[in-house]
Amino acid sequence: MAATSEALSTAANLIQAPLLYKGKVRELYDLGEHYLIVVTDRISAFDYMLDPAVPDKGNVLNRLSAFWFQQTAGIQAGHVVHTDVERLGSIVTDKEALRNRIMVTRKAERIDIECVVRGYITGGGWKQYRQNGEINGIKLPAGLRKNERFPEPIFTPAAKNDVGHDEDIPFSRMEELVGADIAAQLRDRSIRLYEFARGYCAERGIILADCKFEFGLIDGEIVLIDEIFTPDSSRFWAEDKYVLDVDIDSMDKQIVRDYLLGTDWDRDSKPAPLPEAVVSKTTERYREIYRLLTGAELV
Repeated sequence: MAATSEALSTAANLIQAPLLYKGKVRELYDLGEHYLIVVTDRISAFDYMLDPAVPDKGNVLNRLSAFWFQQTAGIQAGHVVHTDVERLGSIVTDKEALRNRIMVTRKAERIDIECVVRGYITGGGWKQYRQNGEINGIKLPAGLRKNERFPEPIFTPAAKNDVGHDEDIPFSRMEELVGADIAAQLRDRSIRLYEFARGYCAERGIILADCKFEFGLIDGEIVLIDEIFTPDSSRFWAEDKYVLDVDIDSMDKQIVRDYLLGTDWDRDSKPAPLPEAVVSKTTERYREIYRLLTGAELV
């Protein structure tokens, strides 16, 4: 699909069900017994929603999440019921527009912790380390280099905020918020998921630098919710581009970030619409990571 084709910016006029929540990319609808998640093509950067939407972005994110929920089902129970738009019947007024973009899920009570696992010291973790030699209260050895791999993955949680940024917290604070038993389970499950996906990615020439998860409770059972191992929730690097001490081009919307930083945008107002070439390259980047991870072309 070319980036000049129509992108899905919202599903609100296509679904005959109450809209419960509209996030940066996802929309949540109430189906009664279940939730319906629709993944749009909306894109954000530096806390601004951008125009235009990026064709196939939502398609990739939803299909990758569905793929990974299947891959990890033996490790951790997830919330997915199905991803078949045909089964929604008259609830959806334009099934083609939403094909491959929907996920019907069990209703879980969200645990308000973002579970972040880092295998490499980069991004926000690198910034923390440079300031005080720690990440989320975890004291690290001196002399680490940017993008260096940790001997073992580290768990660095954040408290969820529906408004503004999530707050990085030490594990001891997470224990206070959700209880020691739940905190330990979320940490151990997150690391186990990360290690599984890191091995899978390594076989395909991809480094999984870090990732984040959300969990919920259904009848006391911890379940994996939201999205997993997508370019919007994980940092993927091409193995042949891995190098220390520099900013590595992540296999996600980094194209958009780099473009904005190379313009005279003032950072205090919404950026001007993205050029067609940037949108097209971003679509291809998302399609590429889908192909590399699944071995299939996006059709």
